[in-house]
Amino acid sequence: MAKSEWRTAEVRYDVGVDDVTAFILAGGHSSRMGSDKALLTVGNQTLLERALHTAAAVANTVFIAGQRDRYAQYGDVVEDVFPDCGPLGGIHAALCITRTELNLMLAVDTPSVGPDFLSWLLEQARASSELVVVPEALGGLQPLAAVYHRSLRAVAEQALRRGDYKIGHLFSLAPTRYISEAEIHAAGFSPMLFRNVNTFGEYEDLVQKEDALRVRGNAE
Repeated sequence: MAKSEWRTAEVRYDVGVDDVTAFILAGGHSSRMGSDKALLTVGNQTLLERALHTAAAVANTVFIAGQRDRYAQYGDVVEDVFPDCGPLGGIHAALCITRTELNLMLAVDTPSVGPDFLSWLLEQARASSELVVVPEALGGLQPLAAVYHRSLRAVAEQALRRGDYKIGHLFSLAPTRYISEAEIHAAGFSPMLFRNVNTFGEYEDLVQKEDALRVRGNAE
């Protein structure tokens, strides 16, 4: 699907979409999968196309953080300033080019994270003065389904320069709003939406579940 197609097909939610930029983090090595996760197909979309559709529902501007020669056909791409530094390199690159204060980071391999949850997450970020708004679920933080203020760029760059690539270490260095699993439940969302697709078995399981849902929906 060409990048113009997902833009014209996007669905808008009744939220402010001009004050946020969304970034799809697609630059991982996919070592456990054995192939590029972003380009795996579920239904009639790649995981990357699904993530782009999802993000476009809550943000007017959406970028792909990854390799331009691999993903340029799908949308606008921002490449790492500090290559081979993991997801933190993608977050830093995103904060280098953004023009908005709020910046949504979304991993390409979390296909269950939908627009409803992201809309709610952005509401929490708009109501918060902290520089990061990050969910805490499934026994840990979810920094790749989180909102970062533009000013966190300096903190991220300092971490990259000293060779500290763990995103979680940033949160002790900047004001951070942690969204608990209880809050996520209370808002009507399941923490299971953060489950990602790391292995081929997990990918096959996702395809089978979605095929079953599609068949059930057609039958009804």
